[in-house]
Amino acid sequence: MGQLASWSGEMVGGCRRAESLLAPGNTAPVFCLPDADMGIFDLSEAVQRKTVVLHFYPRDVMPSSLKQAIAFSEHDADFARCGALVVGVSLDECLTHADFRDENGIAMELLSDPEGEVCRLYGVWQDRLVDGVVRPAVHRSTFVIGSDGVLLHADYNVDLRDHTEKLLELLKTLNRRKNGNHQEHRRHA
Repeated sequence: MGQLASWSGEMVGGCRRAESLLAPGNTAPVFCLPDADMGIFDLSEAVQRKTVVLHFYPRDVMPSSLKQAIAFSEHDADFARCGALVVGVSLDECLTHADFRDENGIAMELLSDPEGEVCRLYGVWQDRLVDGVVRPAVHRSTFVIGSDGVLLHADYNVDLRDHTEKLLELLKTLNRRKNGNHQEHRRHA
């Protein structure tokens, strides 16, 4: 079992992080990354079309990553009804993502961040000390980004047991508020 390398930073869920953490109300860092089909995903374009659920995870080969990806895929239609696009980001290469997606029927878009640049922007990068060697890792975290590019939700302590359901409930609540405010505005206009 690996241990975290020592460096100064904030503790989150037992993990030490050197990067600053993002919070709701912060502007989401924009980026472009290649997807499993080697196309380019541009966050600034995606948020203009849909709410983006941005999920960072360690690696495709981990059982917990497969479990989470399947949960997101099983609820793909529910996310779509909420006007949301689920996007997964890990350090894996594009072809690894394509194999993972195709072998397991994964519906969410998978992005490759092999150098960890976007992971660092979102404060999810970790260096782990494994057998005396520092290895890069990603702390499983999820962000919800609205059409204005502002973070609506930031979760650095993902609990796989009910994560997907909690996200869907959050999206439904956000939609009710947005629709309620729109209807309220129309009544008084």
